[in-house]
Amino acid sequence: MAIDFKARPVLRPSTSDLWFLAYLPLAISDGIATPLIPLIALQRFGASAFVVTVIIAASAMSQVPFTIVWGNLSDRVAHRKYFLVGSFLATGVALVLIALAHNLVTYFWLNVAEGLASAASAPIGTMLLLETRHKRWWPQDIGLFGLISGIGTTVGLLLGFVWLFGIGRAQPAVQVMTGLLLLGGALALLSAAVAWAWIEEPTRRVERRSVSDLLHLHRGIVERARGLRTRLAGIVDLTRGPTERLPGREYLFLAALGVMCVGFDIFYGPFPVFLWQSAHFSDAGVFVVYLGSAAASSSLFFHSGKAVEAHSPKSVFLSSLYGRVGLMLLFLWAPIYAIFGLGSPLLLGWLTALNALMGVSWAFISTASTLFLVRLVGRSARGRALGLYNAVAGAGGLVGVLLGGWMYVAFGVTFAYSVAAGTVVVGALLLAPIPYHVFAAPRAASHRRPLAQSARATSPPPSLSGPR
Repeated sequence: MAIDFKARPVLRPSTSDLWFLAYLPLAISDGIATPLIPLIALQRFGASAFVVTVIIAASAMSQVPFTIVWGNLSDRVAHRKYFLVGSFLATGVALVLIALAHNLVTYFWLNVAEGLASAASAPIGTMLLLETRHKRWWPQDIGLFGLISGIGTTVGLLLGFVWLFGIGRAQPAVQVMTGLLLLGGALALLSAAVAWAWIEEPTRRVERRSVSDLLHLHRGIVERARGLRTRLAGIVDLTRGPTERLPGREYLFLAALGVMCVGFDIFYGPFPVFLWQSAHFSDAGVFVVYLGSAAASSSLFFHSGKAVEAHSPKSVFLSSLYGRVGLMLLFLWAPIYAIFGLGSPLLLGWLTALNALMGVSWAFISTASTLFLVRLVGRSARGRALGLYNAVAGAGGLVGVLLGGWMYVAFGVTFAYSVAAGTVVVGALLLAPIPYHVFAAPRAASHRRPLAQSARATSPPPSLSGPR
């Protein structure tokens, strides 16, 4: 009997891979809740832009230590499935309670609790995948989770638009948004049920340190401030194990990255407030603007990887950064608001197109920045470097979110977004001393895709409750 040595080895927790789909309802829930959390804070409780960003940042920070705690506990207790099911279940319950909150203080603390509840989904889901699949297929399988995340988030945003614009158009806005957030909680509970039914415990264990290259390659499909939580986990993770010193170029890149992330989140921290208060969009209109970015990012992550492979990561990175700066300034182009009119369909189309282009730039920036760092460091230091990447990006983003909310309230959107654009330019200029030739890939390696490079534009099973 002939043996097919090319056949894909079957290492899975159950008779099928249907458990992957447990993340789909959760991704849809995330797409619903992404713009809804700040909109409810604004309209039900009259929160200011700064208070909204504080809620976002506190929720992100609450997950930092517990991402590590849940991951460590799952390593010691042979029941990864129960941690994951519990995370989905608690996330759904938290979203339901957030929808029913009656005052801003309760709303704030329930968002913090939701961050704690969702903390287990990213590290434990990733490890469950790696322990049930052959190492050869990790990049492709993680890519599948990235696809599920992108599709689910996009569907959630689309569902939110249909719900607000169609189903609940004639009802009070807050009442309709409450029902929509309850639906998001129900979808997270559905994920828990699917996970309980289809996940079985793995028969082998993978040491998380041995796959740090993959664990640190989380990239959100949509740029949202609450995505800080997954990146901030790297800050705590860096306290574990011996420190490896990196060369000066790597530290220069990380410094530039931190400055740029401050600029990105100065822009996106108060973004939903800008759309609702300054642009005078309806709740459905806010969902449409977010949908443009989600659809663009999801569809271009694969193509952005090809572009980075064909060109220097530095050239793609810088081109995308300067393009993004131009887009930020176009959001401030005053004549267009006078010509189209605040809250008009034409203005909605214009800002949706701009945010879609921001999503395009994010796909290329996310891919190129990771490969930028991977090409700078040796294989032995790669895990440590990618951990620093996440930590610096998370810390810079947290500062940016809070600065963005404060600047928006104190000085207005023009000042805040101008500072955001200028900050990104400063970060890009810091990369000037790093020469282009260090990014040239060996010709011999051009016909194969290294593990970290293959996975660079994908997402592990995401912490889908969180950039909102």
